[in-house]
Amino acid sequence: MRAFAFAISISVLGGCGRGTHVSEDSGAPILPATTVSSSPATAPAASVLTPMGPLSFAPIAKAADPAVVLIQTTVDQENGPRRRGGHGEPPRGLGTGTGFVVDADGLIVTNNHVIDAADHVLVRFATGRVLDGAIIGRDGLTDLAVLRVKAETLPTIRMGDSDAVEVGDWVVAIGNPFGLDHTVSAGIVSAKGRSRDDVPILMEGYVDFIQTDASINPGNSGGPLLNLRGEVIGVNTAIRGGNAQGIGFAIPVNMLRELLPLLLKDGKVVRSAIGVLVKDIRVSPLDDRTKNGWVDGQGKPLMQGVAVDAVESKGPGGKAGIQAGDVIVAFEGEPIRREIDLRWRASLRGVGKVARVSLMRKGKPIDVSVTMAELPVPATPRPPMH
Repeated sequence: MRAFAFAISISVLGGCGRGTHVSEDSGAPILPATTVSSSPATAPAASVLTPMGPLSFAPIAKAADPAVVLIQTTVDQENGPRRRGGHGEPPRGLGTGTGFVVDADGLIVTNNHVIDAADHVLVRFATGRVLDGAIIGRDGLTDLAVLRVKAETLPTIRMGDSDAVEVGDWVVAIGNPFGLDHTVSAGIVSAKGRSRDDVPILMEGYVDFIQTDASINPGNSGGPLLNLRGEVIGVNTAIRGGNAQGIGFAIPVNMLRELLPLLLKDGKVVRSAIGVLVKDIRVSPLDDRTKNGWVDGQGKPLMQGVAVDAVESKGPGGKAGIQAGDVIVAFEGEPIRREIDLRWRASLRGVGKVARVSLMRKGKPIDVSVTMAELPVPATPRPPMH
């Protein structure tokens, strides 16, 4: 059985050591790369010039470290038993995680599970400065949260483009594993698009993880995963099996980009829905796709899209004419390759807004207009409607 855990530690800590003091410039230089090639006598038929790894990750770490913070959370004694369903008088708990500054006026990103149920949040900087953190936005379905501290001209980290990340790219993680503040590790992107089937957490949530072998441990939660330009491309979130296998997972920063304005405006995310239950057709053999009518205009099996399993008859999709057996191939003109594509785009379209949904129905293309409804938050786990 595969074991997964969020990368957060709960412990009682003393004082934190200080990180190295560096310039507040958040940029990081692109490190030089050297190309190598084989001699003609030994080169394969199709040789590829491969950049070598960076000589050092130090420039990236020095530029980003001032904007990485240690987050400490406490739960009051009188609230402990009531929140945890336990008994007796527990000690005042102290949890640790990581965050990073994205705005010089004190905006900090972390994981929702780092600050979940916290009564007090403290933010400790590499200089040793400690400030109270106020929770201004959180979203349990992506495990993202935003804090604000009263400060100005803080060092920040730029956000990159997680869609541009490729498997095999070098990455650097900075965090506070086991309370050891400002720890740097490096590795590569091992995979992209890890789903709830791969990482069975946030089963009602939106999972599209970047997998990395850069060392991530309890306490790294909420810290940045950086590319070689020193840009954040992921938010470190989960580990597998206590990280014994060297496998960690990060939320793509492009998900954060889309949610951040909503969290700043409303403190939460109000999601929209079509009212359909779908599944990724790619898991079905080609013969089954043909039998099910999941085909294009030439009768060939579709290679991507999501098949509609069920439709809420009085929901937006049902009113628009979507039927069980249809394959959704585009949403607002954007291709739908897999389930998370539809779930994510539909959820952020906006309640009351009209969306153009492109279908294939037994080889016939159909476009329908759907007026999006609000996505209900289920009281108990169930297959999500999108």
